[in-house]
Amino acid sequence: MSKLLHIDSSILGGNSVSRQLTAQIVASWRASHPGTEVDYLDLAVDTPSHLSADSLGFRAPADAVLTDVQRRENAVSEALVSQFLAADVVVIGAPLYNFAVPTQLKAWIDRVAQVGRTFKYTDKGPVGLAGGKTVIVASARGGVYSTSDAMRALEHQESYLQTIFGFFGVTDVRFVRAEGLAMGEAAKAAALTAAAAEITVQTQTAANQPDAALAA
Repeated sequence: MSKLLHIDSSILGGNSVSRQLTAQIVASWRASHPGTEVDYLDLAVDTPSHLSADSLGFRAPADAVLTDVQRRENAVSEALVSQFLAADVVVIGAPLYNFAVPTQLKAWIDRVAQVGRTFKYTDKGPVGLAGGKTVIVASARGGVYSTSDAMRALEHQESYLQTIFGFFGVTDVRFVRAEGLAMGEAAKAAALTAAAAEITVQTQTAANQPDAALAA
């Protein structure tokens, strides 16, 4: 049985397009994989604190003496990285906020970016340790950033997520994009229609991979 981790990060609740898209992605995935076990994480509701001297305890030496606060923060980081590593498929809602990902999503990434868990350093450079997963990102944008080099240079949302998951060793990172959402009702409707079609493509393509590959 495969495991899917469903993550939302939008702060817009029921008005969120990225949340709408992740729900559709998960439903489409489960239709192709009826036995999939789904774990849900709402980062707008249950947000890990940003990295601080206390929450960096997971980088301390094994014999370090930790405070009670550091131990509690370590437990949060351990729970999040274990949840991520256990997933075969990760579906992430990632709206574009001020040209980047939401701070809530960045806080989660900072907790799962752990040496020895999701990556390691070698004499030839860093090596990802979390490969074998399929990551599907629901990308929501008010403007259009995919059609010109000038606009692509402004976004640090999809490009960042591609980079960080690649750093973790994940080579199968897919994007379902709805952009131009703030450019009128016609543009929004067209974006949602295109995204719905892309969801079918991306979940069916991933569904055709052998289960053994997904669980690797």
